[in-house]
Amino acid sequence: MPNGNSIEETIGRKPTNTNEWRYDIQHIGAQTRWLREHITNANVVVAYLECAQKAWPIWRRTNDATNSKIPSIVESLRGRYTNTPTKITLTGHSGGGSFTFGYINGIEKIPDYIERIAFLDSNYAYENQAGKFADWLKSSTNHFLTVLAYHDSIALLNGRTFVSENGGTWGRSHAMLKDLSEFFTFTNNHDADWQRARALDGRVRFILKENPTKAILHTRQVELNGFIHAMLTGTHLENKNYTYFGERAYERFIK
Repeated sequence: MPNGNSIEETIGRKPTNTNEWRYDIQHIGAQTRWLREHITNANVVVAYLECAQKAWPIWRRTNDATNSKIPSIVESLRGRYTNTPTKITLTGHSGGGSFTFGYINGIEKIPDYIERIAFLDSNYAYENQAGKFADWLKSSTNHFLTVLAYHDSIALLNGRTFVSENGGTWGRSHAMLKDLSEFFTFTNNHDADWQRARALDGRVRFILKENPTKAILHTRQVELNGFIHAMLTGTHLENKNYTYFGERAYERFIK
């Protein structure tokens, strides 16, 4: 879960009044239904993980200082599917990225069954785990890393900035990219709207949104097909029948 959201709000549905805006900002349920229609060689299962505080960074500080519990949670989920080969994607929005880092910090080596790691404007907790990411990416051509972020350090809330240049996802993404550049050669493609970097034939993607209007685009990155794109980058389905940061491709799947 992102900070503040319940499972039901993250799954999403059509809101019935303006107070239900949280149901309309992610639509992971509808985006998953879209993915199930287009991914025909696998069953897609989503585990929605909500902690009591509705904020994984707080939960980790108060419950898992040694980073030992989150790997056990992932293993318990994986253990529910024993009759078929299972690949796992670790992803989350906002503070949900802290869960992913809690997992990475709690293991010695990212296992092969982790197929994809995607940060949906959620890598605030990045320190320097580049070595673990690099070893994992090198170990298989079926491993993918996607980072979505926007220039949040210049975004304004009530006329003021609310994250630091280095502490927001814009700063953390550039730090992550710099660290990974020690292991891989990146191709960069920048324009007025985007900073894009890719490596390993597209298995590693940084897709960073410029923000000349200083808007808050935190949830828009997820809502505008962000979950779909994070799941499909580097595959033959990437950019087919949808556009990242375009119109909702999954509109007809919203309950």
